[in-house]
Amino acid sequence: MDVAKGQIVGIVGPNGAGKSTLIQAMLGLVQPDAGQIRYYGRPISECRQLVGYVPQTESVDWDFPVTVLDVVLMGHFGRLKWLGRPGRKHREEALHALETVGMAPYRNRHIRQLSGGQQQRVFLARALCQKAEILFLDEPFGGVDAATEKAIFSLMNNLASSGHTLLVVNHDLSVLDRYNQLLLLNQRVIAYGPPRLVASEENLRQTYGGRLSLLDQADYAMADHLQ
Repeated sequence: MDVAKGQIVGIVGPNGAGKSTLIQAMLGLVQPDAGQIRYYGRPISECRQLVGYVPQTESVDWDFPVTVLDVVLMGHFGRLKWLGRPGRKHREEALHALETVGMAPYRNRHIRQLSGGQQQRVFLARALCQKAEILFLDEPFGGVDAATEKAIFSLMNNLASSGHTLLVVNHDLSVLDRYNQLLLLNQRVIAYGPPRLVASEENLRQTYGGRLSLLDQADYAMADHLQ
């Protein structure tokens, strides 16, 4: 599996397919059973600062007493000296990252006061503040409405246009055509490539099982998984 710079890759599969484990391996948190993971030809141990992670909102302790700006400033911690504190330059960079994702007006709010979509944007800003070039987003559309999902996709497209590479875990089969590349996963790689080639009825059946219906929408074959 090779990913080109500036692409948005969708990682799709049922619950228990191994999507989160795959991300953990790509982040260097677990050791893969086989194969190698490299960024720009280098192992993850040599380029951790280039890789950012946006977690699922349900995996975050929202009662922790931090503001939106505090969360984004955490992106600098990996480059600060031991017991070092962010300075004016770090704060300016954090505010710029918040402006990029449209969250600067909320910088002094407690993170738990935000909606799910707003929280996702804040964590994106933290990754940008980290100077990450490769972003992993774990279920960024969980619990958000259609308008917020569209806004997050627009933001992801802007980031990709500026040279960032995004790998996105998602379970919504109706938006597969929005990715540059698609990885279908169920304990193994079922298929990887452009959505038009990968999102076939046979591949989706192998990924999800059960019955599948294919719908023609905007000249694109969209799979709808029927429970």
